[in-house]
Amino acid sequence: MHLGDFEDDNLKSILSASYEDLKETCGNYTLEDETFKELVFERSRYVYNDALEYFEENFLTRINTLSMRKALEKGDSDEAEQIQS
Repeated sequence: MHLGDFEDDNLKSILSASYEDLKETCGNYTLEDETFKELVFERSRYVYNDALEYFEENFLTRINTLSMRKALEKGDSDEAEQIQS
């Protein structure tokens, strides 16, 4: 992706939309998680190149891995709460 003053707003918009979409799909991750951050950049690259329809198919394994990891984290915290009760 090209960085230049005239594209800054467009790129910010694409990155923000990718971040929000992947948070909804994968769980409440932050950009501190390197795998999640990479997915945000990759999805943004697909949007920028008008190829978003291929993103999910090409990254489905990583998307599912993040979703499962978040579900397992939630399950572990729910279990810990039940044990403490």
